[in-house]
Amino acid sequence: MRKFLMALTAVSLVVPVAAVSFPTQAEARKKHYEPRVYKRNGKTYCRHSDGTTGLIAGGVGGAVVGNALGGGLLGTVAGGVGGAFAGRAIDRTITAKKRCR
Repeated sequence: MRKFLMALTAVSLVVPVAAVSFPTQAEARKKHYEPRVYKRNGKTYCRHSDGTTGLIAGGVGGAVVGNALGGGLLGTVAGGVGGAFAGRAIDRTITAKKRCR
């Protein structure tokens, strides 16, 4: 029962983030993202998210869920690694539209 409640608590921390309202089509058109480009030494570089924020947040969240579900060191490590990969992928997917092409 305790593991179930810990897992339910971990899931409840993630759910409010997913419940954020999305802008309507008219509101979305107001935002125009310029690619973040800068020049250094005559070369043009593109700034983009490398997914570090998602990596850290996913790793911590995955470790909590892994500890609650699997228990022990192995469950915590496996959850942390899985959460880190998933968080990085989600972070890079969200910011993909803002990258230079």
